[in-house]
Amino acid sequence: MDIQTWTYILVGLTFALYIGIAIWSRVGSTSDFYIAGSKVPPLANGMATAADWMSAASFISMAGLIAFMGYDGGVYLMGWTGGYVLLALLLAPYLRKFGKFTVPDFIGDRYYSNVARTVAVVCAIIVSFTYVAGQMRGVGVVFARFLEVPINMGVYIGMVIVFFYAVLGGMKGITYTQVAQYCILIFAYMVPAFFISFQLTGNVVPQLGFGSTLADGSGTFLLEKLNQLHQELGFAEYTSGTKSTIDVFAITLALMVGTAGLPHVIVRFFTVPKVRDARKSVGYALLFIAILYTTAPAIAAFARVNLIETVSNEQYDEVPAWFTNWEETGLLSFDDKDGDGKIQYVANEQQNELTIDQDIMVLANPEIANLPNWVIALVAAGGLAAALSTAAGLLLVISTSISHDLIKKQIMPEITEKVELVWARIAAGFAVVVAGYFGINPPGFVAATVALAFGLAAASFFPAILLGIFDKKMNRQGAITGMIVGIVLMLFYMIKYKLGGFGGGTEADWWFGISPEGFGTVAMIVNLVVAITISRFTADPPEDVQDLVEEIRYPGPAREITDQ
Repeated sequence: MDIQTWTYILVGLTFALYIGIAIWSRVGSTSDFYIAGSKVPPLANGMATAADWMSAASFISMAGLIAFMGYDGGVYLMGWTGGYVLLALLLAPYLRKFGKFTVPDFIGDRYYSNVARTVAVVCAIIVSFTYVAGQMRGVGVVFARFLEVPINMGVYIGMVIVFFYAVLGGMKGITYTQVAQYCILIFAYMVPAFFISFQLTGNVVPQLGFGSTLADGSGTFLLEKLNQLHQELGFAEYTSGTKSTIDVFAITLALMVGTAGLPHVIVRFFTVPKVRDARKSVGYALLFIAILYTTAPAIAAFARVNLIETVSNEQYDEVPAWFTNWEETGLLSFDDKDGDGKIQYVANEQQNELTIDQDIMVLANPEIANLPNWVIALVAAGGLAAALSTAAGLLLVISTSISHDLIKKQIMPEITEKVELVWARIAAGFAVVVAGYFGINPPGFVAATVALAFGLAAASFFPAILLGIFDKKMNRQGAITGMIVGIVLMLFYMIKYKLGGFGGGTEADWWFGISPEGFGTVAMIVNLVVAITISRFTADPPEDVQDLVEEIRYPGPAREITDQ
């Protein structure tokens, strides 16, 4: 069977599975809709957390980033995995013990202020929409190539599927759908990696193949070969870094604390029965994530070698079918500048004739390596599972922020649980439509957009949550001011240096030599300093709040999760 037929079969089967789970797990209470009734076992929650967090950026874009950035791409691996250590040690167990539905719920109650709750809601919505933009672009990329439908139509199909299981099943439906999506995405990621690792190095384990010699009998190591190819084409050595040390540090820390501050990840730890289960969930999640994250550098290197050896200096009219297929999507293009009919792929921009969207590397990799059609289709199903699982988690955060933290807690506190559930579903529908708009008008590379969402989370949520748990003298004045200053500063820097607003700026103008992806670290530090300083010059929190902070830091059973 051809690739398209296989893709329709595998994507159709996975979509049917997601819808079936949504129907099986449909909910009738706000507790089930928001936090799956706090009845999810730690193992299932670990899988769901891994799927929720391993988005299109992890599945589609991260290996592409590393393939083009080489050594510098390691910051994404370190930052995105290191954040789970912070979560396990500093946040997850304490938040579960506090016993609330959402992150704005925690901030509103801990800082005894609806203003703090509203600021947290706004931050959650900004972070989530920035993040979901990357997911919907990922959905469009997969549909455009493998189902040969327009990108816009692909986004609409994705919207319908997510709407169905997010609105019908809420957190319960999303959780068990994400368990299935994790199994699909990890299988889809690993199978091509096994094939290609064996092809190139004779070692079936990609993590070992990454450090092995090539199977051609030359005795040359894979990374040594990649460095040679890079030097021949004028690129910097693959294993050498060009980023400054301070920027590497800033990006890594921003991704770490951003991970620990992402509302759609944190809310997963409200879904388990006990405090101990929250910590176990993080451990399982880190294990499941490590399977993909230790494979990504190997896939990046394999893809880079195959790409260069397949197309560099080849006649354009003799290129393999995969090249033409990806050209049709507009994500790969050839401009014959010297008219010789040969593809010149070189570092010099004036001479380079090949333009490649780095988001296609994982998706195109099996085709470049001439793997069976079912493997290529499997990668498409995996990419969709990764994008849709995270999109659903983010949409639920937006939905609960609006229905629970704004409408129930502030605007209409007297509404019944049934009416609140209706508002939650309306908010989820609204969020799906806005997410679809971002998918049709994509903001750029998936991973780069997602990295900015981590910066926004680092700049706003992480300090407020951390100080809320460990500093009983932190008051509402300090927390609110810190969150506002942090997220405004991060948005300003992002708009100026990433989107060209406020007069724009070049790399030479970066503050302290730190890129927009790493500026979340600076904004977080400013948030911390502002919050602590203001709290020390204003009134202490009420005694009952200080007692509450003491209580959640000591071992003991979790407080019952309530709507109060």
